[in-house]
Amino acid sequence: MRDTTTLYQHGTLAMLVGGLFEGTLPLGELMEHGDTGIGTADCLDGEMVIVDGQAFKVQGSGDVIPLTPETKVPFAAVHFMDAQEHRSVVGMTDEQLKQQLLGELKMDNVFVGLRIDGTFTHMHTRAVNKQNRPFPNLTAATRVQPEFEQDQVSGTVVGYYAPHLFQGATVGGFHWHFLSSQKDFGGHILDFTIDQAEVSAQVLENLVQHLPVKNTEFREKQLDLQTMNDDINEAEN
Repeated sequence: MRDTTTLYQHGTLAMLVGGLFEGTLPLGELMEHGDTGIGTADCLDGEMVIVDGQAFKVQGSGDVIPLTPETKVPFAAVHFMDAQEHRSVVGMTDEQLKQQLLGELKMDNVFVGLRIDGTFTHMHTRAVNKQNRPFPNLTAATRVQPEFEQDQVSGTVVGYYAPHLFQGATVGGFHWHFLSSQKDFGGHILDFTIDQAEVSAQVLENLVQHLPVKNTEFREKQLDLQTMNDDINEAEN
């Protein structure tokens, strides 16, 4: 039976901040826990979007590649979509939508799975390039990232809101990716303007945090917690 109350996350954002980019969980195993989600692939290779049980990777080149169950991921989050809240929105920026959702749904202290289907007047994304060993840290890897923009593009936004208390385990606040209907454009969202769209929100009661305990690098890594918050904000915004 599908558990629609749980956010399942493999790895932590703090691991990526420290340069732990090696894939440690096959995508097929990850998707036993959800049909919707976001993340990245082995070696920090692009921006992953999972929609309707299908996984895609937006590469630094801008190309969109379907992923196989054997693809390994270092960091990803999934849930089974069963949204309780739905609303139609017209002519709204991402910042306006964030403020509306926070105010109306009282989201500050809960995890929320988000999906937006519609047409966007403007969509601005980026995608990190695949990294090679020896891996840099996350901020170094993301300081030079290809950015992409399209106008009047239809597609799906997938992502999460997480309480800021959990910054480090994940991204505190909103974190969402985009995939076009044609499966030829997407990435980590920098900003957007909605033409018209349907917004679905799903409050998730539980967080299951799965760690790569058999990975030697993970077990031995010493993280600099004092600078982690600034590093996350630089890499994700």
